[in-house]
Parts: sequence; structure tokens; C-alpha cells
Amino acid sequence: MAFNDRVFGVLLIVLAVVYGWSATQFPEPFGGAEAVGPETFPLLLAAVLALSSLYLILRPDPDDPWPWSRTGLELIIAVVVLVLYALLLQPLGFIISTALAVGTLCWRMGATPIKAYVTGAIAGVVVFVLFNFALDLSLPLGLLDFLEVD
Repeated sequence: MAFNDRVFGVLLIVLAVVYGWSATQFPEPFGGAEAVGPETFPLLLAAVLALSSLYLILRPDPDDPWPWSRTGLELIIAVVVLVLYALLLQPLGFIISTALAVGTLCWRMGATPIKAYVTGAIAGVVVFVLFNFALDLSLPLGLLDFLEVD
């Protein structure tokens, strides 16, 4: 049903806006404005999500009914997890919020809770290290602010 795709597209646009807005709340890196800052990658993701959502709204699949079964519930859970991730990114920091989001999504896809959250923690640390040290882009530490090296 085309209506279901359009509703989901609108919800994903809201998610893209919230995620993009939260990315603009990152603190400016020391040394002034840079062309590529910590908000660049999240803003690109928000733009891709918004464009994909527009496609769902403008060109919905007429044959797909909304999955009100377990699949529909899992989709709603995934959207809630991603919205919470965007909202908690600044206060909790990148590593903790990424570990929680990736862990929860892995768990919902069938991994055992321990394996899911270990995967989330590894993903959070690896991406944080990659961005902070390889790309020289600072991500928020949040609760782990005591780890910041001057």
C-alpha cells in the first residue's frame, strides 16, 4: 500500500532532521572553523536518509502492505533506537551511545545480548579512534570526557 511507504518516509525524514540537527550541536574544533568538521559525516548520513525518504514518499511501492507483524514491531524499535542515538550522542558521547545503539540493533537482529553489546562497544571504539586519530575529527566524549588528551 502506497500510504504505508509514505508514512514511513515521513517518519524517516523526521529522523533525518533530528539526526542532522544533533550533528550541528557538536562543539567547534579548536582552531576555528574547518571545511570538514565533526558534523560532516553525520550531516552526510542525514542527507542520504532524507533523500531516501523522499523517494519512499514520491515513489511508494503499491504492492507492499505494512508489516504489522513482528517485522513491523522490529522496524519501529529500530527507528526508536536511532532517534535515541541521535538524542544521546552529545550527553553520553559517541562511544557509549554507539555501543548502546549498535548493541541493541544487533540484539534485535538475533545476536545474544553479550555478543551484541560487545560488537557495539568494539564498533564505537574503532570508529571513534578512526575519526579522532586517523581523520583528525573530534567526536563528543560525553561521560567519557575524562579521557580527553590535551
